[in-house]
Amino acid sequence: MFWESNSMQARIKWVQDAMFLGESGSGHSVVMDGPEDHGGRNMGVRPMEMLLMGLGGCTSFDVMSILKKSRQDVVDCVAELRAERADAVPSVFTKIHVHFVVKGRQLKEAQVKRAVALSAEKYCSASIMLEHAGVEITHDYEIVELD
Repeated sequence: MFWESNSMQARIKWVQDAMFLGESGSGHSVVMDGPEDHGGRNMGVRPMEMLLMGLGGCTSFDVMSILKKSRQDVVDCVAELRAERADAVPSVFTKIHVHFVVKGRQLKEAQVKRAVALSAEKYCSASIMLEHAGVEITHDYEIVELD
């Protein structure tokens, strides 16, 4: 099988019941497990939670990178994500909202707004991919000024 140089790899190994060990191509591991009513022991994140966290990590990476390049004095940045899923199987995401809480000193609102918009519209591969799959994704932010 031919792989492009910008390909990504992962390996998922079944452990037991509904538990799996995910291993990234970069050498990191994470435990995924199902709830008890689905045969799991609730010992790890759910696969769909991983997908949501991946989106949050992707867009947060972009926002922080853009804010650093624009020389904003960011002390903390948290992305809070809320997702709605379809009632029927497959229970895909239908809507995702990303709320950024950016804390710092003398932050310029225009720069924070621009960073969130650029991530959403141009840079966040996960967000853009999910939108192409029909997921409605919205973003907003709040700025907390520190002394």
